[in-house]
Amino acid sequence: MANTETSLKEALTSIEGATGVALVDYTSGMALGTMGGSKTFDLGVAAAGNTDVVRAKMRTMEHLGLKGDIEDILITLSSQYHLIRLIKGRGGNGLFLYLVLDASRSNLAMARHQLKKIELDLEV
Repeated sequence: MANTETSLKEALTSIEGATGVALVDYTSGMALGTMGGSKTFDLGVAAAGNTDVVRAKMRTMEHLGLKGDIEDILITLSSQYHLIRLIKGRGGNGLFLYLVLDASRSNLAMARHQLKKIELDLEV
């Protein structure tokens, strides 16, 4: 089992093309931990904004009567991928991992696979 800092560091260093990562509480919109980002990309602001994305998807699923859990949400931009992975089990209810990838340097399938492994090891 890995703590938040270890998990974020692993995501940033082991996932090819990762430029930022955060652990976010979508009930409050607060980032519980961040690594990476830049002067022009504030992970705290991105975490709060993506909380709205998660909440909207959950409301939509409820209105449609869809059963099942959200594994991840992918947002593709012209130069970046934004991957939101909801945390399951071990106190992770209400949390998600948010990963920012440089699209030109990353393999999306591998990033999803590695983020899932990190999520399974995360102890919150």
